[in-house]
Amino acid sequence: MLASIIAAAASPAMGQDPAPETIVRNIVYRMVDDTALNLDIYVHRDAAKAPTPVLVHFHGGGWARGQRPENWTGFRPYLAAGMSLVTVQYRLAGQARAPAAVTDARCALQWVAANAARFGFDPERIIVTGTSAGGHLALMAGLLPATNMVDSDACRDVPKAAAILDFYGPSDLAAASAGSAARHGTVANWIGEGPDAAALERAMSPVTWLAADSPPIFIVHGDADPVVPVAQSIDLKHRLDALEVPSELFVVAGGGHGKFDPESNRAVVGRAISFLCGRKLLDAAVCVSKN
Repeated sequence: MLASIIAAAASPAMGQDPAPETIVRNIVYRMVDDTALNLDIYVHRDAAKAPTPVLVHFHGGGWARGQRPENWTGFRPYLAAGMSLVTVQYRLAGQARAPAAVTDARCALQWVAANAARFGFDPERIIVTGTSAGGHLALMAGLLPATNMVDSDACRDVPKAAAILDFYGPSDLAAASAGSAARHGTVANWIGEGPDAAALERAMSPVTWLAADSPPIFIVHGDADPVVPVAQSIDLKHRLDALEVPSELFVVAGGGHGKFDPESNRAVVGRAISFLCGRKLLDAAVCVSKN
């Protein structure tokens, strides 16, 4: 999980206490029939002075399990770097299959932008992130064009993400089943096996939506990942390079599916923050302190 990666990372930047100024839990950002979808907000202490960048996080779990983190402490270095935080609940496969989770992720981004002034978020610095299936959702939320067949009518005007931090998310769902007569089990559980499954699999693959104006993407993957092969992220990086989209791939030697050693964890977070600094998405004082 991303929280475990970050928890092992370096201490807060410039010695700051990163504790959020305001915590608001269980905000309903979307109603689907009788189901309320919630998010939690952790507002940076500087948001009252000037709008802060905001990290929007989607949890992993194969689109079928998991939940948003219980608190902010796993994201300590990001808050120390001046970011507010939003963690998002989305519909799991047992509630609704694809593209439901992507629709929810897009609605969450729309909600964050619509409520930016209320919480002191900078709508021009919305950064999406996630682990595993959450990394996939971050990619889909950030890469889908403004006009698509996924967005709900109630959640139009989804903002363009300023950057994506993808932690070992699958980027090509069709490739996940390559070499097998059957669709990958985790993918099939979310996509389904009907006559339109192959088309939906392609539509739910982030690589389908890459374009020259895609947001900058920072990618992390362990080269010994037994769940999502590192080849998925290598291919994503090659495609981004071909389009000249700013990106970086950090491959963790010996890393499993998020099970990285403490030194690698610290390196991952440091590189992620440096990547955001390079895109001028963090305040100059934070970026100067890292150099």
